[in-house]
Amino acid sequence: MTCSIDFRKQLFNIKHQDDLTFEETSERFGVPIRTLFRWQKCIEPKIKRNKPSTKLDMEALRKDVEQNPDRYQYERARKSGVG
Repeated sequence: MTCSIDFRKQLFNIKHQDDLTFEETSERFGVPIRTLFRWQKCIEPKIKRNKPSTKLDMEALRKDVEQNPDRYQYERARKSGVG
């Protein structure tokens, strides 16, 4: 869930007013520390991805499932070149 910019700004205002560490801020607001560091660098939410989406050939996937029904998903992903 995306938090509003107002919430992010208020969070950092309270952090500075109460002289809280990132760990204390994380515990108080229930926001992961890594997210706080990311918001500190850029408070605006990301709208677009930096990389293009991956398209799968659904017919090739269907054939692979038919030929190898016991293959794991990670094996299919590796074969298709996706994560």
